[in-house]
Amino acid sequence: MRKKHFRFSFKKLLVYFFLILGAVIMMFPFYWMLISALKTPAEFNTYPPLWAPGNWFNMDNFKQAFAMAPFIQYFMNSVIVTLCCVVITGFTTILGAFAFSRLKFPGRDLIFSLLLSLMMVPFEMLVITNYETVTKMGLINTLPVLIIPFISSIFYTYILRNFFLSIPDSLYYSARIDGASNWKYLWRVMVPIAKPSLVTIMLLNAISCWNSFLWTLMTINSDRFRTLPIGLYAFMTEGGSDFKLQMAASTFTVLPMIVLFLFARKYIVNGVARGGLKG
Repeated sequence: MRKKHFRFSFKKLLVYFFLILGAVIMMFPFYWMLISALKTPAEFNTYPPLWAPGNWFNMDNFKQAFAMAPFIQYFMNSVIVTLCCVVITGFTTILGAFAFSRLKFPGRDLIFSLLLSLMMVPFEMLVITNYETVTKMGLINTLPVLIIPFISSIFYTYILRNFFLSIPDSLYYSARIDGASNWKYLWRVMVPIAKPSLVTIMLLNAISCWNSFLWTLMTINSDRFRTLPIGLYAFMTEGGSDFKLQMAASTFTVLPMIVLFLFARKYIVNGVARGGLKG
């Protein structure tokens, strides 16, 4: 009995060891970015490298980075684009998931399967076609060009549809008998029940929009409409080899999403898990 207990404890200890090791490996780049942003020039150029800055409240690099590039403008552009994408995508996702889970129409499952197959097409293969389209619409170098191509997502629709399918049909038929329309049933019953999945979808979409790089790089040429990732790229090319300033700018860019993820990680895991229970 004692030997069996020892084996179980050793196995558990081994699991925790690899989990902690993986966490350290994943967090190390963020830690190094932060301490590099807080170092003085002398500390940054010290060899061997210092594992901690002399002053954890040294903001000189951040002040210089903000003086060299309009990061406040980049930040506001990122916030506007992210909020618009999250709200519009959430609305279209709710409507699409309801249609493919509750409404009966010919070819419903076939259409949904065809839409799912589009997930196998990389976004990079659609960039040229999308670029030609927005160019003809006269949207190049405007904020709408960063929003319109991302107002719907079949992946998010798939997650929410699976959650809607887990809601008993009897609840739908009862609401219909009581005189509730499909629209009223959707917003009064299904949306409140699906809150965990909706929160997950919005959080994942926010992270994706905030970190968007390739499409923004192709369609935005002015400082006025740059978002933080592109602003950081331009700063890196203009800032030369001053890596400590680049680390300060990178910290400002990724910090909002790190904070958002830390506060919402359990909703992301629970929402994806519950959305994949039935499909």
